Amino acid sequence: MAFGFRSERARDEEARRAVDARVSDAVPPGMRIAAAWSWRLLVIAGVITLVIFLVIQLRLIVVPLMVAMLLAALLVPFSNWLQKHRWPRWLAIAVSEVGVLAIIGGLIWLTVRTVINGYPALEKQTLARWEDLKGWLLESPLHLSSADIQNWADQFIASLREDTSSLWSGALSVSTGVGHFLAGFLLVLFATLFILIDGRGIWHWVVRIFPRKARPALIGGGEAGWITLSTFVRVQVLVAFIDAVGIGLGAFILGLFYDGFPLVVPIAILVFLGSFIPVVGAVVSGALAVFIALVFMGPWQAFIMLLIVVGVQQFEGHVLQPFLIGNAVKVHPLAVVIAVAAGGFLAGIPGALFAVPLVATANAMIVYMARGDWRTNPHPSVADVVPPTRGRIPRV
Repeated sequence: MAFGFRSERARDEEARRAVDARVSDAVPPGMRIAAAWSWRLLVIAGVITLVIFLVIQLRLIVVPLMVAMLLAALLVPFSNWLQKHRWPRWLAIAVSEVGVLAIIGGLIWLTVRTVINGYPALEKQTLARWEDLKGWLLESPLHLSSADIQNWADQFIASLREDTSSLWSGALSVSTGVGHFLAGFLLVLFATLFILIDGRGIWHWVVRIFPRKARPALIGGGEAGWITLSTFVRVQVLVAFIDAVGIGLGAFILGLFYDGFPLVVPIAILVFLGSFIPVVGAVVSGALAVFIALVFMGPWQAFIMLLIVVGVQQFEGHVLQPFLIGNAVKVHPLAVVIAVAAGGFLAGIPGALFAVPLVATANAMIVYMARGDWRTNPHPSVADVVPPTRGRIPRV
């Protein structure tokens, strides 16, 4: 009986296999491959969507942590350099964090002070230039009326507010209330401090939740991503500083002063801060510099300011970044634009700020793990992640 039961079961199994084979033969190979790819892509898209949803819901925690990561990527090499020069570890960490706080605080104070001092003059001159433009349009061969000009101005302001509302909403939602700001500031301080103290140990602790066989690849990939992030942050600060000095020097030579007030200072600060947001920041800060020149000096000086801004940004994009970054961040310019646009759409200004560092770090981790270098070198060095520059390097 048992033998007959097994035989019957074997026949049923063979019949099912025959049916499956006929069904499989009826589906073209291309369709089977497309179906296999489709369900895998759907799973990946579902995971990415879930992660983005959780990040948006926990943005009050995620944004300060990402700010802390950027600050730590900038400060860890400096802290290590101090320790190599026989500074006590605690003193090197304290000097690093207090120093960056002093620099950021001084920059914010200088920005607020220059904006408060220059806003009345900017408002007065803007209204004067607007009246001049209205007078020129009324006298032009276009035969425009005051009502037409006012309607166009209202439409332009309305469209500008509508286009920028989504961008500012992300920033406002993150910094709503003094309590949220203070909590985020304290979280940035503590997270940066702990990363400076034991960043490698924190990463190893995170890796423990993964299977044992996957840990060497994740450790190596994480260190490769950290090297890429550190290189990106340092170079971005240097490039932002050079941009600010170049455009600020051009404004100084152009003579951007109003009633003794130096307009060079707010222009340089705007350019420096805007340079940290790829693509969007350069365009907005450059446009503001040209606008200030137009308001306070006139159209010809504004045109010269435009040439200065374009020249400095072209020098930065085609000379500085390829020379300084090298192969550290291999991200195509199209990927940069898409990442910044997606980040700004999903999370406003914070999303646009963190988009490129996040993409660059993830790209470095994935490439390093996919190459399999972690099998023989689980702890990559800068030379392993940043090979010598050869040929033309895509701009980041």
